[in-house]
Amino acid sequence: MSNAALKSRTRADYAFFQTYRTRWTDNDQYAHINNAIYYHFFDSITNAYLIAHCALSPTSSSLIGLVVSSHCAYFRPLAYPAVLELGLRVNKLGRSSVEYEVGVFEEGEEALAAVGGYTHVFVDSASRKTAALHEETRNGLRRLLFPPPSSSPASSKL
Repeated sequence: MSNAALKSRTRADYAFFQTYRTRWTDNDQYAHINNAIYYHFFDSITNAYLIAHCALSPTSSSLIGLVVSSHCAYFRPLAYPAVLELGLRVNKLGRSSVEYEVGVFEEGEEALAAVGGYTHVFVDSASRKTAALHEETRNGLRRLLFPPPSSSPASSKL
């Protein structure tokens, strides 16, 4: 997808939100949030959602998600002490994989500051072999799927 298409995303394009209060240590020597920190944002909101809505526990579930690809497009710099609103959606839901997208908004701003995400492939936590998503996990992720399924009650906003 082109950066122009990603930049046109709005808050309505995301189904789950989490607030993040930036820290002084998030800034780099150029006085803006370091690019690597954005990947912490992506990981934090995704795992918070998986734990709260998909019955997954990183330390005890039989399935775990391994990142196989990631990306981020930056549209404007952010810096401490900004408060951010992270929006999460699922762009693709496969048998054992999920493609997430995270929109990074500064609190009170409508324009995206950055958009990125990654793909998880779910594997058995012991053998590390690819495994199908459990139904409870699939149902939780389906609620974030964009575009939402047209006739599914699970497509409502969280």
